[in-house]
Amino acid sequence: MKGIILSGGKGTRLYPLTRVLSKQILPVYDKPMIYYPLSMFLLAGIKEILIISSMDHIEFYRNQLGTGEMLGISLTYKVQKEPRGLADAFIIGEEFIGDSDVALILGDNIFYGSNMSQFLDEAQRQISDVGGATVFGYYVRNPKPFGVVEFDKDGKVLSIEEKPENPKSNYIVPGLYFYDNRVVKFAQEVEPSARGEIEITSINQRYLELGELRVKRFGRGVAWFDAGTATGLLEASNFIAAIQNQQGFYIAAIEEIAYRKGFITKDQLMEIGKELSKSDYGRYLLEIAEEGLD
Repeated sequence: MKGIILSGGKGTRLYPLTRVLSKQILPVYDKPMIYYPLSMFLLAGIKEILIISSMDHIEFYRNQLGTGEMLGISLTYKVQKEPRGLADAFIIGEEFIGDSDVALILGDNIFYGSNMSQFLDEAQRQISDVGGATVFGYYVRNPKPFGVVEFDKDGKVLSIEEKPENPKSNYIVPGLYFYDNRVVKFAQEVEPSARGEIEITSINQRYLELGELRVKRFGRGVAWFDAGTATGLLEASNFIAAIQNQQGFYIAAIEEIAYRKGFITKDQLMEIGKELSKSDYGRYLLEIAEEGLD
């Protein structure tokens, strides 16, 4: 399976912070925002990743992450000329995806949970074994700004709607999606919505009509943040700070994850840590390298 991180758009919800800077380069506590979605793919063992952004911002990511060699993965980059909706990622990424299944994560979505690896592994396994689509459900108090999923009493998906005026449940679909290879064809066939966008909900609806949409509900052990607003950015930063300072382990330390997954060696991690050793982050990587794998 391959992965796509969609980091497009102008970040207008964060103006004036993002007038000259891509929002996914903004710090979430002590790391660039892009580290958090990238860490999800690393945890999932996905090593071929495409980052999509605007012409004005694509170099931010290339300069920050390079080819991915330092993480033992392959990173490629493509430009989204104008915001056309989330599902446009599959059209832009058609050549990159090729014959593979694909996961999509939004660059401003942050997930945390001790069982996230289990959710990611299960989603990949389902796509590999039976195809279709696997997305996630997350309970929120105000679901109106999101894609909303409705379940029956047995947990079967009944409907999915984009930004409904009268939501049928409090479960929304956050920005993490797993699809079989047909998603490219489905995206090409989607008619733009009234907003002029190729909606990801239309993709999910297509799979639902085929009886092939699975929605896995996150429980209380998973935290999710939309860091694309000032409030969301602050809440995510405070959450990450609290967890790291209490537990001593870093969230979304991509080099540590790459090391623990066997993508890079102890010596490589040590080298990165030394380069960053003037920061707490770099010293943390050195500690991990010196301790060795559990």
